[in-house]
Amino acid sequence: MMKLSTGLALAAISTALLLGGCTTSKPHAAAPAETEAMSSTSETIVPGSRRDFDKSDLDEGDRATLQKQAAWLAKYPQVTLTIEGHCDERGTREYNIALGARRAQAVKEYLVSLGVNSSRLDTISYGKERPVCVESNESCWAQNRRGVSVISAGVSS
Repeated sequence: MMKLSTGLALAAISTALLLGGCTTSKPHAAAPAETEAMSSTSETIVPGSRRDFDKSDLDEGDRATLQKQAAWLAKYPQVTLTIEGHCDERGTREYNIALGARRAQAVKEYLVSLGVNSSRLDTISYGKERPVCVESNESCWAQNRRGVSVISAGVSS
């Protein structure tokens, strides 16, 4: 088994991306073609509105981060990830578990589209149960709306 430098392992573990760029409030996971079309629209979304927090699509910054992760994963084929979906505090527990699952699935689908084998990627939704910020304001809510890639196996220290 290959040893990874502490810096690479920590970078991969702590990589979190804010999910944005979505212009949909549909309660279902979008198909890849639908995701592309939705994230390329120029519709304005009001910060703090339901349409602002009810997003599961990836924006260009998210895609750039995930492209780097896919390249890193190609170098270390023994590594597997758990992709966590997180939400802000607004909405019911059940609603946020479903939204977090859509966010995690969007990340997984994009990594698979970049050549990462789906068997190396698991998803889990924590909904609003694991916030990184606990204040009730837009800045904090934005930090809590995220997908996080966590190395689950394949790294030796």
